[in-house]
Amino acid sequence: MTATYRGYTFEQIAKTLDHSVLKPEVTRADIEAGAAIAAKYSTASYCVQGVNIDQAAKLLEGSGVPVCATVGFPHGAITTAAKAFEATEATKNGATEVDMVINVGGLIGGDDELVLEDIRAVASSAHAGGAHLKVILETSLLTAEQIVRGCELAEKAGADFVKTSTGFGSAGATLENIKLMKATVGDRLRVKASGGVRTVDQVIDFIEAGVSRCGTSNAEAILLEFNEKAS
Repeated sequence: MTATYRGYTFEQIAKTLDHSVLKPEVTRADIEAGAAIAAKYSTASYCVQGVNIDQAAKLLEGSGVPVCATVGFPHGAITTAAKAFEATEATKNGATEVDMVINVGGLIGGDDELVLEDIRAVASSAHAGGAHLKVILETSLLTAEQIVRGCELAEKAGADFVKTSTGFGSAGATLENIKLMKATVGDRLRVKASGGVRTVDQVIDFIEAGVSRCGTSNAEAILLEFNEKAS
């Protein structure tokens, strides 16, 4: 009989996790170690910054674990053309998922057309390279109205996911914001929680609130905790 915890199997939890190695000080050895974790546990993806995509893709070749690349990370404050180029280069180097940061200031300032075109350009580049696009809102900086508007713009621009946070903001994912995002996009887009995801109970709470993915640098610890609690 397959062991479960709160009604979920190990595989279900692992396939929700985007294992992430994104700190600015990571070395090639850190990327190798992260890839080994992603491959060992067959996580949903392995998320790295642009400079590390090629190495990650080579390490994970044949593992079945896709590489996820960040774009405009972590502030979203580069030009649209630069973000689109970054997404194109990411897919050429082996990424099949792209997590972009929106123009946060544009959203807060009410410049919806700027935000829309920013996302649309990256969506076009990502999709042309065969990658899914996740749009990071950085919810800790936004009001509820701005979160809703950001989700609506991401959907209009052709994104595949909306995502709470970079993990580098003042706060990460919350159940309140996840529920708001899910209520806004329904089943038309998927929702990713990120930032401060450290326990298996958090992951399950987020799944039950509507997320399809959780970004975390703690995938191994979460999955070992699952094994301790499963029966």
